[in-house]
Amino acid sequence: MYLNKAIVIGNLTRDPELRSLPSGIKVCTFSLATNRVWKDKNGARQESTDYHNVVVFGRQAETVAQYMKKGSSMLVEGRMQTRSWDDKNSGEKKYRTEVVADRTQFGPKGGSTGSPSSQGGDLSKGNASKPEEIDTIEYPEEDINPEDIPF
Repeated sequence: MYLNKAIVIGNLTRDPELRSLPSGIKVCTFSLATNRVWKDKNGARQESTDYHNVVVFGRQAETVAQYMKKGSSMLVEGRMQTRSWDDKNSGEKKYRTEVVADRTQFGPKGGSTGSPSSQGGDLSKGNASKPEEIDTIEYPEEDINPEDIPF
């Protein structure tokens, strides 16, 4: 069995570029950055960034180019693919590995801090919306005896 699946959640490092193939199909290319944080053997915090080239086709390409910009958060799901070509100037063989996206999902918009104004309630105009009630689980105060559980 073989599986070629990539799921990347990151921020765009540049504005998406929209082009058209000779057949008329739209192609959008962009790059996503992902951060990784860990502690080394001495306990010091380490951080590294990886950059992922992404290609999207069709209507999804147009949507990404229209709504996304540098710094936007995005989830991309697709397959890894490596292309090769001969450089016109030097004649040497070039390679590029990229994620060919099957599905994209936009992340939260920048600046959404969960404030009432970003949740639809405009406090400045007197339209303070009542916060929604959140379902909670009420746990019993007394200890539970495992022998009382019927299964």
